[in-house]
Amino acid sequence: MTTPLAPPRLVDDELDLFAELLPLGRGLDVVELGCGNARLARALLRRFPGCRVTGLEVDTRQHAKNLADPQPGLEFVAAGAQAIPRPDASFDLALMLKSLHHVPVEAMDAALAEVRRVLRPQGWLLVSEPVYAGALNEIVRLFNDEGAVRAAAQAALDRALAGGGWNAVLERRFDAPVHYRDFADFERRMIDVTFAEHHLDDATRAAVRARFQPHRGADGAAFTRPMHLRLLCRRDR
Repeated sequence: MTTPLAPPRLVDDELDLFAELLPLGRGLDVVELGCGNARLARALLRRFPGCRVTGLEVDTRQHAKNLADPQPGLEFVAAGAQAIPRPDASFDLALMLKSLHHVPVEAMDAALAEVRRVLRPQGWLLVSEPVYAGALNEIVRLFNDEGAVRAAAQAALDRALAGGGWNAVLERRFDAPVHYRDFADFERRMIDVTFAEHHLDDATRAAVRARFQPHRGADGAAFTRPMHLRLLCRRDR
């Protein structure tokens, strides 16, 4: 008899999972590629003040907001993963959290090579990518279908491993809860964002709203986003 697979773990705070997998208490030099509003980087430093984090971001408006809110141990740099303005072997850990699929497909291989360059020997790369599945994905794909780029991100990781520069440490599947107060909150966070600037016509916006509304309850709309985490370690050839 085949034992049924356990459902993916629900992870309210990704930092809890990362702390289980990595020695963050050791005081690591961390680079986050595509840090966005740096929510996780800031939380990491509050919990592990011995770490130092460099957050890279290509969205100039978000980068300006980050600079306006400094925090000890946190440095912000306007740059992308395919051109990291730091010397070789600068970091112990690189984080790509829902960001690898935002790298242009033709630059993904170069970005992973660049990440390897700035990691120290035996340094880690943690990539956490959304899976192309689930009710939330069915809504978002009406205006931002990421099926191809998410598949390309996983393929780029496979190529990087096959190239011999990395060791695969582990993989995890988990579910991340996502909550929106109402459709206006969804629009603000998912449609009218500075890093993408989706321009929806009235018909598309109405279709998105119609698909969103059945998920609303008294406390808003709750979803779970399936995630695929891969942890790699730099291998010295």
